[in-house]
Amino acid sequence: MSSPPSTSSAPAPLTQTVTSDPRHGTMETYWREVRSIEEEKEGEEEDDEEEEERESIDEVELEEAWLMEAGLSSLVMGLSLEEASPPAAEALLSTLTRQQAATVRKRLDNYNETLKTRNSQPIRDVRDIFTEPDDSADRTSPPSHCAESPQSRYHTTTKTIRRNTHRVRPTLPTFLFEDQLTEHPSSLTNAHSPTNTQSPTKTQSLTKTHSPTNTLTHPTSPPHLQSVSQLRRADWLLRESPYSEGVAEHKQSGTCCDCLYFHGVDGDDLSFVPVSPSQGLTLADDLSSYDLIRLGFISHIELSTFLLTLGVQIKRTRPLQHRTRDSGVFGVPLNSLLEKDRKKFPEVKVPVVFQKLLCVLEQSGLQTEGILRVPGSAARLKYLRRELDRCCGGFDWSEVRQVDAAGLLKLFIRELPTPLLTQTHLSTYHSVLGISSVVHQVQALQLLVLLLPEANRETLKALLVFLRKVVSHQDQNKMSLWNVSMVMAPNLFSCHHHRNKFSIAKQQEEMEEAVGGAQLVQLMILHQDLLWIVPSFLLSQVRQMNQASNQKQLSLTKTKTRLLRKKNDKNDRNQITELCEGVIRVHAPLHTKVSMAIQLDGQIRAKDVTARFECDNSPAQCLYEVGGNISERRLHPDCVLMDVYRINPQCDWLIKR
Repeated sequence: MSSPPSTSSAPAPLTQTVTSDPRHGTMETYWREVRSIEEEKEGEEEDDEEEEERESIDEVELEEAWLMEAGLSSLVMGLSLEEASPPAAEALLSTLTRQQAATVRKRLDNYNETLKTRNSQPIRDVRDIFTEPDDSADRTSPPSHCAESPQSRYHTTTKTIRRNTHRVRPTLPTFLFEDQLTEHPSSLTNAHSPTNTQSPTKTQSLTKTHSPTNTLTHPTSPPHLQSVSQLRRADWLLRESPYSEGVAEHKQSGTCCDCLYFHGVDGDDLSFVPVSPSQGLTLADDLSSYDLIRLGFISHIELSTFLLTLGVQIKRTRPLQHRTRDSGVFGVPLNSLLEKDRKKFPEVKVPVVFQKLLCVLEQSGLQTEGILRVPGSAARLKYLRRELDRCCGGFDWSEVRQVDAAGLLKLFIRELPTPLLTQTHLSTYHSVLGISSVVHQVQALQLLVLLLPEANRETLKALLVFLRKVVSHQDQNKMSLWNVSMVMAPNLFSCHHHRNKFSIAKQQEEMEEAVGGAQLVQLMILHQDLLWIVPSFLLSQVRQMNQASNQKQLSLTKTKTRLLRKKNDKNDRNQITELCEGVIRVHAPLHTKVSMAIQLDGQIRAKDVTARFECDNSPAQCLYEVGGNISERRLHPDCVLMDVYRINPQCDWLIKR
């Protein structure tokens, strides 16, 4: 192996530190990073001209792509709802609110109209999918176990979808400040329905979250110096109403109740903290891949509805065709890297080489002045890249310094065949900046993150956690939140630096693009603990979709259950009745105690159940909700089980790693 190139001399003194406010911040940090990227690309084949000349997607292609991403491929392919492979469009459409259904209807109308313009026969007429509900004929009485409720906000149809949710439309929950919480706070009210998500039972202190890494709360003030009044609990995560239903007022008047609450009458931004895990919140990685697919469909429709309601326009371009490598490290898809890594580490979720780079930086670079900002030797970076591509498994990490690791980390992100934030939604991230309210920007980013493939989402999560650690050491490394955001923006978002080649207007556009990318990175670092949480209304819609998909199967199961009950003796019937009154049977196939019947009350949590199966030196295990109206969901240790039981009484309870 040839000796590595010698490193360059000590870097030039750092310029004035960029402030946390983008309006007063210098652009030198950003353009220094762009120049460093250009130097690394010297001598390599470039496709800049081709990239600049990308065409906008044809309108038919745009609408077709949107319908496919929404899980409605059967409407594009001309299949009937019965012929569609699961998840059927019928099940998906039955879960939509009226606003969400209107978005789908508008997209389908536009798709058919553009096909007619191109002298093509429309695939489906929108009237075959949506019709106005007939109030007199379509309203049926609710099931015997449900109370009478007002008309549901969810869309129903008379031609292909016959479903009645009979859900009480919830009101906005009461916002609570830390200094207003009583010693024994009462539970927040929530609508009761068979498919409702867990209603909160206890209120946790605003200064405590279930995330051990939630240390950064404001770019200019350390968390321990912030007063409690500067924090707001993200209560919107608990609502049963979608984000798109709460922003109509914002579009009309430029503000809404959320804006006033989270920004105040003076417009000052306040930090958000997650609500208590005991209130039934679910992280994206707590769900099975089966449920994540359905979550993606609904999130995609809700995001479009949300932005449309806010009046935010999205321009999508045709994705570039990137060359994909099958070997090495750089330029290899994340899934390909994970497939190789899982042969040795079956449970790994983030590529090992990415974790190694973060580890080197955390061990030796968090207190180094100018970490991520000060570039290393371009020649040495190319050498290390070749060595990693050649023998990643046998690579000597001891020779990698923090400045090298920082350059390799950013290079790894830039060289991904598909951007870490995905090419499909990259322009949508920039559209988020068109929203005037930070709280609604965070909600849009949350929906976008839920649309990421699992590998991208987990890698982004690891990156944001690391960047927050860098900012937490800003007194030593001189890297403020805004500095870090300016450095990472050209690596996460495509940047075009034309120097003095174009007009002043073009240069101004470059400046706006630079600041916009940095603002997005800043938002994601600052509010990262909220990005991975599945809002209650989305989980409810996933449950409804599963329930609609399994309706026939559940009907057969109930018939078989009734037949079996007739054959069982009286004791068995009494046992079944007892289990229906709050008794669950928890299965633990890996334990000596295979199963256990547990009587639920309002206090039993998931950790209380797992503790009954623990023994000395046993690995940590979790309780899962399996079946019923969910495929599989890992429960947070503080989750109240009675809430889960009420929502999904037909589920099984399983303990596993």
